[in-house]
Amino acid sequence: MADWLEHSVQVEVEVPIDLVWGLWSDLEQMPKWMKWIDSVKIPPDNPDISLWKLSTGGLEFTWKSRILKVVPNQIIQWESVDGLPNQGAIRFYDRHGSSIVKMTVSYAIPGILGKIMDNLFLGRVVESTIQADLERFKEYALNVKANSASS
Repeated sequence: MADWLEHSVQVEVEVPIDLVWGLWSDLEQMPKWMKWIDSVKIPPDNPDISLWKLSTGGLEFTWKSRILKVVPNQIIQWESVDGLPNQGAIRFYDRHGSSIVKMTVSYAIPGILGKIMDNLFLGRVVESTIQADLERFKEYALNVKANSASS
């Protein structure tokens, strides 16, 4: 039996929606700004599936995700189909010159971990990490924008 936890965080990025979308829709780039994500691989024969590896505090989790919905410049929604149970969505809001990126993620905590760690503590750690990931994404996107403007 598992407990499900959900978190939503967002950040405003002073770059156009096309650039924000382009960075997020390339899933294999996510380890550049997501602290716990070691790798994301897309099998060449199935672009709707992605293979994820997460490591933190000596724990390692893997899972396979399927893209459920893609609306360019608006949403990428996924669910895991194998491994660590999780689901969520990245939503994008165009603010005409800047963009809001909102991530909602839900994940199942295996019963043994739920007994070892207080869910409230774990939830705060995960939420602060995801918020920090979005702040790293903001810096990454601003650097990409600056580098493309200077070339």
